[in-house]
Amino acid sequence: MSPQPVHAAIAAAHRRHHATLPLHDTADFADADRGFLAALEPGVVTDADGRVVWDNDAYAFLAGPAPTSVHPSLWRQCRLTARQGLYEVVPGIYQVRGLDLSNVTFVETDTGVVVIDPLICTEVAAAALGLYRAHRGDRPVRAVIYTHSHVDHFGGVHGVTTADDVDAGRVAVLAPEGFVEHAVAENVYAGTAMARRATYMYGTALTRGPHGQVGCGLGQATSTGHVGLIVPTVTITATGQTHTVDGVDIEFQLAPGTEAPAEMHFYFPGYRALCMAENATHNLHNLVTLRGALVRDPHRWARYLTEAIERFADRTDVLFASHHWPTWGGPRITEFLGLQRDLYAYLHDQTLRLINRGYTGAEIAEDLTLPPALERAWHARGYYGSVSHNVKAVYQRYMGWFDGNPARLWPHPPQALATRYVAAMGGPQRVVELARAAVDDGDFRWAATLLDHVVFTEPDHAEARSLYADTLEQLGYGAENATWRNFFLSGAAELRDGTAGTATAADSAGLRAQLTVDQIFDAVAIRVNGPRAFDLDLTIDVTLTDPPVTHRLRLRNAVLTHRVAAADSTPAQATIVAADRGALLAAVTGTATDGVRLDGDAEAVARLLGVLDAPDPDFAIVTP
Repeated sequence: MSPQPVHAAIAAAHRRHHATLPLHDTADFADADRGFLAALEPGVVTDADGRVVWDNDAYAFLAGPAPTSVHPSLWRQCRLTARQGLYEVVPGIYQVRGLDLSNVTFVETDTGVVVIDPLICTEVAAAALGLYRAHRGDRPVRAVIYTHSHVDHFGGVHGVTTADDVDAGRVAVLAPEGFVEHAVAENVYAGTAMARRATYMYGTALTRGPHGQVGCGLGQATSTGHVGLIVPTVTITATGQTHTVDGVDIEFQLAPGTEAPAEMHFYFPGYRALCMAENATHNLHNLVTLRGALVRDPHRWARYLTEAIERFADRTDVLFASHHWPTWGGPRITEFLGLQRDLYAYLHDQTLRLINRGYTGAEIAEDLTLPPALERAWHARGYYGSVSHNVKAVYQRYMGWFDGNPARLWPHPPQALATRYVAAMGGPQRVVELARAAVDDGDFRWAATLLDHVVFTEPDHAEARSLYADTLEQLGYGAENATWRNFFLSGAAELRDGTAGTATAADSAGLRAQLTVDQIFDAVAIRVNGPRAFDLDLTIDVTLTDPPVTHRLRLRNAVLTHRVAAADSTPAQATIVAADRGALLAAVTGTATDGVRLDGDAEAVARLLGVLDAPDPDFAIVTP
């Protein structure tokens, strides 16, 4: 179905934005273009089978003025983030931008190069390294640094080095304390649900264009190639810790619990350059992402930015990050970091102030406004995070999901609630009529609420689905936040065309390969279907021969627990013997059974396997 025309109310709002936004300020464009050396031509990356895993050329439509179907502020941001190529940050430090959601940075050492954040997948990382080497020579990789535990900062590591080189000590891999635990857990434990929702958040299934996906605010999109992980060989455990790589000194600042559970900033004194990971970028970031994640701590985030100013600002000439473009000059860097700090601190402090005056998260989110200096700063605008959902994240962090009103303590779930609302308002057709009137008035938020109830009452109500899709589309056209736009437009697309499913698997084979034995058992435990396992009482030992250890699994009361078996434990019903962790993982994931044998009661293992649920990567979001 073709996109619908832009509603007059949305067009009028965009005209007001054009008149009030500081669009005459083009400093970001000068910074984003500074140091440009060359682009990857064409800006398309494929895998070994010829499948396109990245296509930056699809965003050529961003040239020119903003159309009415895109918020002018978001259009401006996406024109900046769509810039692609190799850039000189300062002589000796280079970035490739526009080949993934994130940047990869190359810091030249005495005889080679340090790679910072090798993107999401092998293919784009290799393309970025190739572009760098085409212009700076075939320098060997001496080290890889992961700034934090999100996949767009480590998943492409096999495109810049090999496990053999790391194992042999030819390449060091540096990361903050807790990196592996958080990197693996986030993508495996709730990975299926997060990946499904990420399809909405990043607009993965949407057509690129003025009526579709125009970017993500943080970058243009996520690449879709092969994801891997090489475990760090050097762990940064304390602020002030230093490390020298092939003649280049690096000074580290830990910043855990900020944008990621494990994250760090670091400074290159020889280059007077500061890397701020993802804690100071050219937008308001998320305190909780729309795809789902642990709520982040804006209080700590602001505190670590203050610490960065105090430790580094007066000796820094350039600041770069894992997304967007650098900032040059000491005074500008101090101002930038200070405003970013104030942004997160203000959201934290003001939300808590209003919580303590009795306001709910939704009420605070509706009314909270930023100070004028933050409103004027392009880098404080909500292209990826938003004031609205970040305020609700602060509320959730401190107060949980319940707003204290007893009428909202035990509401019906969405489908049951919808049928009651629709019946109370006079039936589906009457609700559609009310929604159509709301659309005519430009009240798309109310129309979406009404039509959500109709679709959850009668999923096949054609008129409601059509109007609901049109309504979400208008909300997308009006959104300054890229991820909101992508959510609205993805919902519209699935109402019209059916579920798009999940574009990529978060728990890739490369990540699963790094699961510890405990994490393997945890991953099995969260798949136990409780009601089906109520009557089971099973004891199964898992013995690894390299290194030798026996783990005891107990399924009782539908809970699978595990521990190292005591030497004098009573015999288990069955024992699974695996050569090592890799063989156990292969057996659990169903990819191979080599190096695994079963002793004892095979039926006990079959009963356990029989109560495990497979995750559903195609679950419905916008319909029941």
